[in-house]
Amino acid sequence: MKLTAEQQAVIHHDEGHARVAAVAGAGKTTTMAARVHYLLSRGVPPKRILVLMFNRSAREDFQRRLASMAPSGQALPDVRTFHSLGHRLTQSLCRWGVLAPRRLLSAEWQLERLLRQASLNVLSDAVERRDAALEGDRLETLAHFCGLVKAEMLPPEALFDRLNYDPDTDYFPAAFNEAERLLRSEGVMTYADLLYRPLQALEADSALRSRVEGFLDHVIIDEYQDINAAQQRLLAVLAGKRASVMAVGDANQCIYEWRGARPDTMLENFTATFGEATDYPLSTTFRHGHALALAANHAIAANQRRPDQLCLAAPHNPDTRLSVGQGGRQLLDALIDWQAQGRVLSDVSLLVRSWALSVPFQLALLQAGIPFRLAREDRFVFRLPLVQALAGYLKLSRRPTLLQDPEQLTLLLAQPTPFVARERLQRLAQYLASRQAWPENHDPVISDLKPIQRRTLKKRWTLLCELPQLSAWPPAKLLQHVVDTIEAEKTLRRAAARREKGEEDVRLLDVLIEQAQSVSDPDAFIELLERPIENQAAGVLISTVHGAKGLEWPFVAVAGVNEEDFPYYSRDNPLTDDRLEEERRLFYVAITRSKEQLLVLHDGGAHRPSRFITESAWQDSMQVAACLVSDNAQSLTLRVTSPSLVGRYLSQLGRDDIELAAPEVQAPQAAYTASAFYPGQRLHHAVFGEGEVATVEGNPSDPVIDVRFDQAGRRRLIASRAPIERLA
Repeated sequence: MKLTAEQQAVIHHDEGHARVAAVAGAGKTTTMAARVHYLLSRGVPPKRILVLMFNRSAREDFQRRLASMAPSGQALPDVRTFHSLGHRLTQSLCRWGVLAPRRLLSAEWQLERLLRQASLNVLSDAVERRDAALEGDRLETLAHFCGLVKAEMLPPEALFDRLNYDPDTDYFPAAFNEAERLLRSEGVMTYADLLYRPLQALEADSALRSRVEGFLDHVIIDEYQDINAAQQRLLAVLAGKRASVMAVGDANQCIYEWRGARPDTMLENFTATFGEATDYPLSTTFRHGHALALAANHAIAANQRRPDQLCLAAPHNPDTRLSVGQGGRQLLDALIDWQAQGRVLSDVSLLVRSWALSVPFQLALLQAGIPFRLAREDRFVFRLPLVQALAGYLKLSRRPTLLQDPEQLTLLLAQPTPFVARERLQRLAQYLASRQAWPENHDPVISDLKPIQRRTLKKRWTLLCELPQLSAWPPAKLLQHVVDTIEAEKTLRRAAARREKGEEDVRLLDVLIEQAQSVSDPDAFIELLERPIENQAAGVLISTVHGAKGLEWPFVAVAGVNEEDFPYYSRDNPLTDDRLEEERRLFYVAITRSKEQLLVLHDGGAHRPSRFITESAWQDSMQVAACLVSDNAQSLTLRVTSPSLVGRYLSQLGRDDIELAAPEVQAPQAAYTASAFYPGQRLHHAVFGEGEVATVEGNPSDPVIDVRFDQAGRRRLIASRAPIERLA
């Protein structure tokens, strides 16, 4: 690949620190490898160069690229992940007697066991809370909290106060401290400790820092926008005052804020940490064509925390096709067309904001007989415990004999969680299967349960006995009855330590009921939910957007692009400005995974298409791209909604022959201006009555308003579509 002038500038950077803002598909791996070889050619010893990659896969890819460019016998520098760097540093500090040696907990179950014990210890005087604390989701959230304490280098109490956790998790800071005590007493550590322990020791002892500083002349870090506070502070210690630091990344692709990353790390925080730096853009993408480059530029334009940089498509990139559609049928048609062109399904990826949004598409692919695979096999629709339980309720209505199956009863009693240990549920299921009657309160099988646990489980047993009489109901009505009777939504929200997790579980319920509405045969729907399918290597890959970071495919479909799904928010979890920007970056990452074809799918019906679809100006982008590849050399005038952005793009391509203008016929305007809405304003809604505006956000020409209604509670409305009038 011929290197661009921008890449050459990065490679030949002289002295001092540097920031390299690399758009998606900018060839940064090749550029970084060429930079290393340039340093080696200038006589920099390999041992005085450190290259840090985000994960093991990226490290191995970079090492292969580096070796392929090296002359035979050329010594190469150290290429590490942060974890391997921390492991090496931990070993050195142990040899020096600074840190006590510890064994690494490499398996998830080992950490879960330790956190279970920590939770039990800190809740020893609150027995009624212990069952909830031992739920799998709760332990997973506690593990995330403990890791984030170490990533952010904050006291656990300060971090807990900042995060939006459920009040029932107020024991988390104490559990963190107890887990630390257990780690010390058992002589073990977590992956997070590979950085946390050395950094604590180094920052506390200036003499110790002097022993690790001064060994490096150059440090190059990939995906710098994704590093956390602990990683940045450790880099500052290792670089000292001697090494030149080159940060390579893209603040527009910072999507791991929940893991401690911040877009500001790539922006002002870099110079605040290391000092003055030379800025280099890598603006040219070699992944996709002008249409997608323009759509990506439009999609991220509303963010305030971003680099002032456009993504430009290289001249010989694929002519990427963009389209927007609705639902699973649109996806199936697109896949059939793709195969008709002689293309393979393994070149297709379906990306979703959360796994719950993949469920209708999994079912559509199953029904159509189209093979697929999941980035996480445990997210197959039929393997989700909640889905298995709901399918079980449907089965029981058709087959009453399942009331005599202890295993089936255990599943139905356990989902969603009644906050009762599984061993107790199994004993109760055995009793119910054999006796077919609810036990007396003094019976040992339930006598040690709390009253609320007994009421919850008795209500479920009553429902199970009732279901065979409702076998004639259509699947959707029956599922809704089950969900309402067992108060599934309330339980799922209570069980989730993080509000977003509870909302995702509730969204899964909604998705299943929506899917059941299109089915008249309960047995066919049950069979679909229970179909024993495995990953198909030749099939469509389904992944979350987070899991797709750094990857690319010829054909990408982004599904579930609805308001409240993507961007994700709810009445109880409204969007802040920072969260909206993070969601917008996530959408930017999603669409820029595509090389040849991008399909954006919304659900339609009650689900409004996401604001991100409009913001991406995909139709304008297709129109401009068509002109750029046209053989017609005469001067053109294009009418686009953002002439300034498109004008910058064309100018950087040297295409001054294309004139731009705003659309001749504006879209119908609502009887308001952006300035008409402001916090505190009184409104009247045709359905919800009177209320007060709480926040105004989004596109100024089409704002989203958060309104506190006097009778209907808090609602989020797209102002141009809502039947409202201003009262003040």
